[in-house]
Amino acid sequence: MALSRIAAQQAAEIKQHDWSDAPYRADKAGHDRSMDGRQASSEQLTPDQVVRLKMNVAWVTAQVLAYNDPNFSEHEYFQACGLESRNSNGRPSATVTYGLRHGPAADGSGTRRFQIPGTYRFDEPETPPTA
Repeated sequence: MALSRIAAQQAAEIKQHDWSDAPYRADKAGHDRSMDGRQASSEQLTPDQVVRLKMNVAWVTAQVLAYNDPNFSEHEYFQACGLESRNSNGRPSATVTYGLRHGPAADGSGTRRFQIPGTYRFDEPETPPTA
């Protein structure tokens, strides 16, 4: 299933951005250290730290996308962000899935529902009207 236009664009920005010195400077979208010149930061994250930072950014944005798009695939999104989304057996990684705040749908359908962005709450299920 293809990502929505907004998800694909967010993933492209996350993938393009050079995260290696992100904690040490505030910079524009699409930062690339090779364009810094004399203003380049001497402090830099390790490759493992960059991956963890990028994963956290992907999870935060994926939470909003998943809440708003019932067809959203966090694995496809992580892959589009340039992150590993599968385990060593080639199956979708549970780590990717459980980085999102979700639970079962209130209607018992087996689908997931996601917590409201910026909260730790779920939408209240609609109560059928009483006659």
